[in-house]
Amino acid sequence: MTETDTSRSGTSRLGTAGFDAPPLRRLRYFHGQMLGARDFQREQDYHREKLKLRMRALLGYGVVCGLYVEPAPRDEDDCPPPADAETPPADQTNQSDQTGRPRRRAKVTISPGLGVDCDGNEVVVRGGCVIDLWKALPPHERDTDTVWVGVEYAERPAEPTRAVYNDACADTSDCEFGWTEECYTVRVTGCEPPADERCDTCCSACEHKVLWLARIDCVDWHEPVRCDKIHMNVRRPFGRHVPTVITGINWVHGYTYTIDEAKALLGTQDEDGGLVVRFSSGVRTDTLRPGVVEIQVIEGGSGRNASTWYMGGRFAEPDTESATGADPGTDGECTEFTERFRYRQTTRETLQDGDRVLITVRAAFILDRCCRPVDGTHVGGRVPTIDDHHTRSAAHGGCDLPPSGIGPWTSGTGAGGDVFESWFFVKER
Repeated sequence: MTETDTSRSGTSRLGTAGFDAPPLRRLRYFHGQMLGARDFQREQDYHREKLKLRMRALLGYGVVCGLYVEPAPRDEDDCPPPADAETPPADQTNQSDQTGRPRRRAKVTISPGLGVDCDGNEVVVRGGCVIDLWKALPPHERDTDTVWVGVEYAERPAEPTRAVYNDACADTSDCEFGWTEECYTVRVTGCEPPADERCDTCCSACEHKVLWLARIDCVDWHEPVRCDKIHMNVRRPFGRHVPTVITGINWVHGYTYTIDEAKALLGTQDEDGGLVVRFSSGVRTDTLRPGVVEIQVIEGGSGRNASTWYMGGRFAEPDTESATGADPGTDGECTEFTERFRYRQTTRETLQDGDRVLITVRAAFILDRCCRPVDGTHVGGRVPTIDDHHTRSAAHGGCDLPPSGIGPWTSGTGAGGDVFESWFFVKER
């Protein structure tokens, strides 16, 4: 490949801005050199920028460990609010409202932990803290009962030190801060934060430096925050990209259905029926092709049985044959994205008492908007049902939460691809 071809290829992939990295210029020492504070500061900046570049380019960003958001005890102290946040008027702090309830603000705690922002800065929360949501929320966003809580990297000067010599080129105070302490700032907002839609976090700059940790719904400023209102699945796991996973199905894994229920679930006679699979983000409809989903029936009943057969079916939603969109695919054709599909039976095979219906979704062949395979491993058979009102209990044993400690369960192990397998049983009555 010629030099011209290499340059053109790089421009098409990285955009007109090129690779987003600071100019790396390090200090060169020589005998008799005169060095000042500015030179040593620039040398520090060189090493810091190299570390940040290596962190975000090779490893990515997100929450590494800890940083759980939980309801706060009643008698804990508040965290210092952000510097740009306003405190409520004094007459609103300890008064009661019109119903006579005490004006206790809703509070949450952030546990100790480590995160890395999209710029490569390490955000360390050492001792945890308590946040008064009302005080931390900007005044112009207090007309909502849904808030997002996060942390942002910050710095502050520390340890005032008396200067021995004054700067001959500028006015210098008697004392200068001798150290810079790396810390964090708590951020609370009532506006939904924008999602990072970059396919590759290595080459392009990020716009939002806050690591969002939780969304809290139905906040009552006069009452303690309830555990079931804190949703920490909005946080970004540490890595170069967030894999697309399966977040819900419309059947209960391992459950036993009657024959009529199984027919309704498979859409045998009802065109509105069918197996529904939901994803965490959009997948390409042009990858939902025949063979990606397969339904196998293993005949059961009393005695020795070894007969299996495959049930015919097709994608009912989306209509992959007529799907078009504005985004051109890699092959030049138009495509669109969907966050779920419905797959229904198209033949008239009959299920019998004791059968087991095995559902296979070849997730490695389903690509997301970044052309990465869906992370589809059905870990422990714990992907939840889509309709919570019709959820039926299935014995799973322990492990109420996934290894990350953040629920609900989804498919995936972080490796990407693989096969999503699930099954249910059929009985006569």
